[in-house]
Amino acid sequence: MKQANTYPEHIRAVLQLGLPLVGSQLAQIAINTTDTIMLGWYGAAELAAVTLAFGLYFVVFLLGAGLAWAVVPLAAAAAETNDTTQVRRVTRMGLWACLVYCVPGMAVLLSAGGIFQRTGQTAEVAELAAIYLRIAGWMLIPGLMIMVLRSFLSALELTRIVMWATLGAALLNAGLNYVLIFGNFGAPELGVRGAAISSVVINAASALALVLYILRKLPDYDLLQRLWRPDWAALGAVFRLGWPISVTNIAEVGLFSFSSFLVGRLGTVPLAAHGIALQIASITFMIHIGLSQAATVRAGRALGRRDGKSLRRGGKVVIALSALVVALTIVAFLGVPKLLMGWFLSPDDPQRVAILATGTLLLACAALFQLADGLQVVALGLLRGVQDTKVPMWIAAISYWGIGAPASYVLGFPLGLGAAGIWLGLVLGLTCAAVPMMHRFWTRGVQQLP
Repeated sequence: MKQANTYPEHIRAVLQLGLPLVGSQLAQIAINTTDTIMLGWYGAAELAAVTLAFGLYFVVFLLGAGLAWAVVPLAAAAAETNDTTQVRRVTRMGLWACLVYCVPGMAVLLSAGGIFQRTGQTAEVAELAAIYLRIAGWMLIPGLMIMVLRSFLSALELTRIVMWATLGAALLNAGLNYVLIFGNFGAPELGVRGAAISSVVINAASALALVLYILRKLPDYDLLQRLWRPDWAALGAVFRLGWPISVTNIAEVGLFSFSSFLVGRLGTVPLAAHGIALQIASITFMIHIGLSQAATVRAGRALGRRDGKSLRRGGKVVIALSALVVALTIVAFLGVPKLLMGWFLSPDDPQRVAILATGTLLLACAALFQLADGLQVVALGLLRGVQDTKVPMWIAAISYWGIGAPASYVLGFPLGLGAAGIWLGLVLGLTCAAVPMMHRFWTRGVQQLP
């Protein structure tokens, strides 16, 4: 991609790189949204169960995904200097790191029943969530492989294939869900088991498709060359940059999973409403994630060529685009909450009115933290691009778990605000993370380049 100099050129460059990444993130969340919608139509208990299961799965998945995301800034900086060997090295060792991580990760997912029972969930919901993860846990392996390959392609600014592959997976998942959850076209009615089987199959097919594309279209990188041989220097680089990203991931996503456990103690209706509201907020968050990933690539390439001016201008452009998305999201959350929530529930569900009432209140809380959420994830993307991950990790850990989690518990239970109080605690934690992260990028991140 041509180097950007003016602000219009930076906007064009970020959109050209970022829109396919946004599209791929939206397609990825569409897979989970499809599961949520279809299981919401199947039954409230199934919806509540998968809400819990998704919460735990994403904690485990994103803890490993930090190792995959470390490939982006390392490969981007190497690609800027046309060092194809280094790009291949860090990508191969990213695969190594993620596959090794899958051993303990899958052990947690496949034995999750005891975790759910000890967190105060109802017996039915806990059992259904455990059933789901005993199958869906196997998608951790292809899921993390996909993350490494997407990181490799994103670093090379080949993001359209990432979008189309993910979109195809989302469409296939919807069709397979329709068959397996409800038992259509002569298939057995499998409920949560059907959703889990569909997720595993689609992730495995997507990983295979990306491998075949890379081998055919990018033979110069010879990505699988001597894959079985360790490269300790490259593995060390991936690990040093990746483990703080993993901890940062777990700090944020773990906070939201913790909120699901807290809301689950309030009953099935609040948990179902929480799951829907969280799914809607996650959809809009994917736009910011896509912009953040574009920021990482652009910042990584600026670092590779030691271009401080480009880093600063690119940072301003990404922040402005994220703020525009925030403004539109707030209007939607406050203006048509019941319309957004209604897609996830059957018109005949006897608990529909109660779930919509609670969910509308939660979307109002989600509108409050949109700005902070967008700013913190864009700041993280920029900091990762300049390979600054350790201090942001500490900021995230303190903000989310030292402030956000305790605030959610206190507001939700001792102060009696229920699910809304739990969400207001999330707002506080996100805000406390966003401000120092953004400050660090502008005072430290840009200072290392002329």
